[in-house]
Amino acid sequence: MKINGYDVNIDDLINELHIDHDFYIKRNNGLILKDSQIEVLNRYQIHYQNYSSLASLIFAIEECLNEYEEAFDLEEVSKELSECHYYNETNK
Repeated sequence: MKINGYDVNIDDLINELHIDHDFYIKRNNGLILKDSQIEVLNRYQIHYQNYSSLASLIFAIEECLNEYEEAFDLEEVSKELSECHYYNETNK
């Protein structure tokens, strides 16, 4: 496909931008998580499959953050999930 006179391959663009990696997907346990978030959770041995609510997963992440002071990637996941929890489950 040509865009502004340049040949662009959409598949290459998707792979380069990691678009499929950053979409929220509803998992088997009902939680909606990105693949990138799951990678971080796995790195810290937090098994998201064991949690049935976002609140309980966030609590487990916060407990883990108490052990690892420099887990900036896990802290970012915690912030993202806390924001999702607020907007999706808080009565306004």
